[in-house]
Parts: sequence; structure tokens; C-alpha cells
Amino acid sequence: MIQGTGSNAGKSMLVAGLCRAARRRGLSVAPFKPQNMSNNAAVTADGGEIGRAQALQALAAGIAPTVDMNPVLLKPETDVGAQVILRGRRIASVRARDYTDLKPTLLGEVLGSFRRLEAAYDLVVVEGAGSPAEVNLRRGDIANMGFARAAGVPVVLVGDIDRGGVIAQIVGTKAVIDPEDAAMIAGFLVNKFRGDPRLFDDGYAFVAQRTGWPGFGVVPWFPAACRLPAEDALDLSSGRAAGGVKVACLALSRIANFDDLDPLAVEPGVDLVMVTPGSAIPGDAALVVLPGTKSTRGDLAFLRAEGWDVDLAAHRRRGGRILGLCGGYQMLGRTIVDPDGIDGAPGTSAGLGMLDVDTVMTAEKRLATTAARHVASGTAIEGYEIHVGRTDGPDRARPFATVEGRPEGALSADGRVAGTYLHGLFAAGEFRAAFLAGLGVASTGTTHGAAVEAALDALADHLEAHVDVAGLLALAR
Repeated sequence: MIQGTGSNAGKSMLVAGLCRAARRRGLSVAPFKPQNMSNNAAVTADGGEIGRAQALQALAAGIAPTVDMNPVLLKPETDVGAQVILRGRRIASVRARDYTDLKPTLLGEVLGSFRRLEAAYDLVVVEGAGSPAEVNLRRGDIANMGFARAAGVPVVLVGDIDRGGVIAQIVGTKAVIDPEDAAMIAGFLVNKFRGDPRLFDDGYAFVAQRTGWPGFGVVPWFPAACRLPAEDALDLSSGRAAGGVKVACLALSRIANFDDLDPLAVEPGVDLVMVTPGSAIPGDAALVVLPGTKSTRGDLAFLRAEGWDVDLAAHRRRGGRILGLCGGYQMLGRTIVDPDGIDGAPGTSAGLGMLDVDTVMTAEKRLATTAARHVASGTAIEGYEIHVGRTDGPDRARPFATVEGRPEGALSADGRVAGTYLHGLFAAGEFRAAFLAGLGVASTGTTHGAAVEAALDALADHLEAHVDVAGLLALAR
């Protein structure tokens, strides 16, 4: 089990790299994360949803993602509450303080999922969440040491040296956690080192001496990480190169499935800009993307509070194009009606009115992989749907795409505003090339999946060069 001294220590990336390295050594391997908190979700082969990081790790392992790989997924809906997804399906929406009481009831499900993977594969690589040093969250824990001790899984603790203070991170973790928890830790890794790793030799030895834990290596900074889907929306701007036609994406407060943008970010002819709160939509943007969101009506209010509705209207008057994805599609319509409070308090919100459609929120969530065809270009799209709500209206007569001959999405009469429920649409090289051609951009036309596979291979090579992979695999019981 890979645990971190804090969030964003690189756990997800390391698990993906270890899964690929183990697979290349001939082992059947599966990823597992007992509890994840993310609005970046993936649809699984068995019809549920899990964190997208676990779907990437499954890809690294060469297997199809299943709900057992992430049995508990928390999708934040407000600053104090989240939707609870258990084995791929929503079971409740709870406030953070109430989740503490719910956690112990979920341990049996978590262990059941883990045992099924353990029985099916040679190796399971587990990812923790946050940090075991958050001792205030230890009671009823199912994400870190609570799981490790219940399942009997050895732990490797990862510190992030790029943030500074990595010695205190690792040594301090041992100082504050329960001695029985500390006994589960079989060693440590130092991640994200920039420069010559030998400069940290004395610090590395100090950590080993003060903790009594062996070190498994210092992992240098991995630049190709920007080609892998980010788990945290805060990482969206890292590694993006400027230049080319500007595509602006609104960084909504509950932005979801933001890896839809990854294939655009690596296009040399595209300058992808995340418009953060307090910033205006760039006046020279050719396209503005309204991304998915976990709270459509809440983020519609957030969008207006930022003044982005005014910017969008000005952008359209200048001849710019707008694309709404999932919740962003719903926002572009005339109204969002939520009689049962599926998306917050019951009520109706006026949309942006840029598409002549209306959305009614429904309790049933659509989870499906979807093969579609883009109407304007005739190119194929392999995507997925993960949304609540039904959208209909006159602009649906001009669909964005077709699915088995049925209309999907909508297009405005002037052709400048489009909406679709399809996630992952830009991964298909032929469609992406046709779409970008409409912006005057020459695309590489490559399938994004090939670039991700290459990055995963490079990551495995990186770990093999700098980490005692054999020693880590030998820890498995």
C-alpha cells in the first residue's frame, strides 16, 4: 500500500507506474483505493463509477476497470458535503461531519472488494488517501491505516520533496501516529526531486536513521506526468505549454471530469487556459469550454458571481465559439428544473439561454460508455456518459452527435454554441482533428490513448531506474 505524507504527494502516479512495472515483469496486477474523494470519475466495465485515477491505474495494469478497484468514492457537492458512491452507485449525500459515523459501516464492503481482487490477481497495489498523520480522522478510518491493519497490508510512505520539508513530513508522521500504525510501515520513498538526487543522500540517511524504516529510493521529477490525467483540478495548469489558438476553460468550483481537456492540452497548436476565479475570460479566446460539474445549479450561480456570463455573451458577440460538456451543456440552456432537489435545494434556475433547450433533473444517473458520430464532420467519437438530468428542446433538432441513429446534444442556430453529454470526446484523433480544423488548428491527429500508454511505459522505466522495484514487490504478502 502506497500512503502519502499529504495530499498530492504523487501516490496515484506511483501506483500507476508500479502497476505497469509489475505487469511488464509478468505479474497479473490490479490497483485498489479503498476511499477516494474526487469529482473526476470514470465509468467501469461493470456499469458503475470509480475515481478516474483508478481507471488510469487499471489501464497501466492492462485490465478493465471495475467498481471493486475503488469501492468508496466521495464526490464533493458543497464545501461541507459530498455524494457517497458505494461500489459504483450513489447511496447517500452526507455532510462531512456525518460521514465520520458512516465510515465504519463501509469497511466490510471495502474489505470485500479488496479480497475479490486479492483472489483474482498475483498482486494488488493499494493507494491511500490524504495522510495517515491526520490523526483526527483515524477513528473509523477506511482509507489509510484503518484499512491497512484490517487487511494486513504493508505500507510504503511517500514524501513530496518538491514542497519542501520532506524530512519533517516523514519523521513527523512516525512521531504522531499510533505505534501499531507505525509498525505497518515497511519503508519510505521520496518523490518529485528536482536536480541531482545525490544531493539528498544525507537527508535520506537521516530519515532512515530517525524512523528505522528502510528507503526504497528517491524519485526524480517526472516531466511526462503532465501527459497523464490529473486527479486534482488544482493540477490542471501544470505542464501546459502556451502558444497557438487559445481555448479557455472555466475552472468551476465543482469542476468534474476535467481530463476531457487533456488531449487538447498536448496539441502544439492549442493554448489551453484555465480561467480561474477572479479572472476574466480572455478576449482573444477562439473557444470557451464550460466543463462538467458535480453541481450544475450551484456552479451556474458561481459562474454568474464571477461575471463570466457577461464575458460569455461578449465572446459570442465577437464571433467566438462555446462548447458545453455535460453540466456545462445544461447551463447553456434556458432553464434547469430540479423539483426533487437532486442537485441541491429543489427549484428552478434560469440558464444562460445560449441553447434553446431545457433540463429536468432526475434521480436516475446515466452511466454508460457511448459510441457516437459527430454530425458536422461524420467522425467517430468513443466517449462515456455520467450525468443526471434529461435535456430537450428545439435546438436538439440540430444534434451535436448521433448515438445509434438517435440525436445527442444540441447546436445553436448560428452554429457557434454546442452542448453534449459525451465525456472523453477529444481522445479520438480523427474527431479532434476535425473539431480543431474548425478553429483553424492543424491537429496531430494521434489517438490520445497512445500518448497515455507511452507515458505509462516511460513512468515504469523511470521507477525501474530510480526505485528498488524488486524490493517493493518483495513486501507483498
